Amino acid sequence: MSGPVFGVVPPSVGEATIMTVWPSVASTSLGRTLGLLYRIKSGFGPFSIGRLALLATIPVGLGLYLSLRAPWAIRRYRLTNRRVAIEQGINPRVKQFVALNGFDAIDLEVSPGQEWYAAGDLVFRRGPIETLRLAGVSRPESFRRVCLEARQAYVSVAAIHPELAGTSTG
Repeated sequence: MSGPVFGVVPPSVGEATIMTVWPSVASTSLGRTLGLLYRIKSGFGPFSIGRLALLATIPVGLGLYLSLRAPWAIRRYRLTNRRVAIEQGINPRVKQFVALNGFDAIDLEVSPGQEWYAAGDLVFRRGPIETLRLAGVSRPESFRRVCLEARQAYVSVAAIHPELAGTSTG
């Protein structure tokens, strides 16, 4: 006997959020530059150049973080049962998205300076074509894995029951 599963919404019925992540300061060029500076290990004992630079730039880092959370600048990356989207604003507006059947691989690219933050860019690809890039995702491997699992579930259901997959554009 099978019945509805609480919290599961077929794409044909509605769009449901699976996971949301926010870009880190590693998504900005200033953040990556600070990350490069912070990882310098030269120095004496516990006093490395990187640690001293971190202390000296606390106000800069805090300002950078807060600038990413300003109402006009806030961004988030949202995975739903239909797509992966970049949303902007307090009342989220979709700026870019790719449907779950619009990619077949997700590459992780770590730019210099991002490794200090344990962050990287997730690059969604359909074959060799980049369909979406999520910049500066903190601990990106877990979000990558969830996106691939959601894609696999969507594509599997769509192959068997296209009517349940609904219509998606991307």
